Amino acid sequence: MKKFFEEFKSFATRGNVLDMAIGIILGAAFGKIVSSLVNDVIMPPIGLLLGGVNFTDIKIILKEATQSQAAVTINIGNFIQVFVDFLIIAFSIFILVKSINIFRKKQETEVKPSEPSKTETLLEEIRDLLKKN
Repeated sequence: MKKFFEEFKSFATRGNVLDMAIGIILGAAFGKIVSSLVNDVIMPPIGLLLGGVNFTDIKIILKEATQSQAAVTINIGNFIQVFVDFLIIAFSIFILVKSINIFRKKQETEVKPSEPSKTETLLEEIRDLLKKN
């Protein structure tokens, strides 16, 4: 049992797992921010421009409500808002990943001095041996 917990501790404290957990938590929070941006900032002016339409109210009624059953509807407006959420999140993540990749490329080119190739190394060794003789 002790070995099991040691393996779990090793797994849980590995860098990739922690990075992934942090990414998931931040992604969930970011999703809430984007949802609020879409619902509270972007969609109201668009609805106003379209004549005061609230997108969440746009529905296709398949079956009217009765006393015993709720109405059966296709909620087009809700889908539109979720789709706009997705587009904004996808675009934001694209920009973030693109920025990180640019930053990494700059770091790799700045940090890595060019190492001599194997051929150059061999030629230097031959040159040094010839100098000794």
